Amino acid sequence: MGDDSAADEAAERRFFAGLPATRGAAGALILSPAGEVLLVERTYRPDSPWGLPGGVVERDESPLAACRRELAEELGVAAAVRRLVAVDWVAAEGVRTTALHWLFTAELPGGARLRLPPEELSGWMWADPGRVGGLLAPNTARRVAAGLAAAAAGETVYLENGHPVLGP
Repeated sequence: MGDDSAADEAAERRFFAGLPATRGAAGALILSPAGEVLLVERTYRPDSPWGLPGGVVERDESPLAACRRELAEELGVAAAVRRLVAVDWVAAEGVRTTALHWLFTAELPGGARLRLPPEELSGWMWADPGRVGGLLAPNTARRVAAGLAAAAAGETVYLENGHPVLGP
């Protein structure tokens, strides 16, 4: 009986080891009282420096926990994550593997003073939503636009490569 159990466990390990790996990332839409979007300037992406605060989901970490951790690490404050507004499946491209991006809304605490990690971020700004598309990479710009629309409607949207694929 013990040999069968060990063989079953080994077969299960081989099965799961052979499944495709998908990266995960979590970020947040943070809006100013005037409705502007918080963008951060990344030092490690000179070709496309502006992005949303957020980052990679680490091993055994939930997307929500990753979003909270990344906001604290990148902004130096404990932002309140409010709701999920988009999930975006992003196809593999070049060396980048397939990814799932979770986009949440979040709020900064009153009177927050942002403290950016200089090795990762060199600045931040409030950007008018109409201007955001010109500052972000195309896929991210589509995700932000869809996330803003979903947040305004009180909905959550499913995206593929930044494009809504379900619904009317």
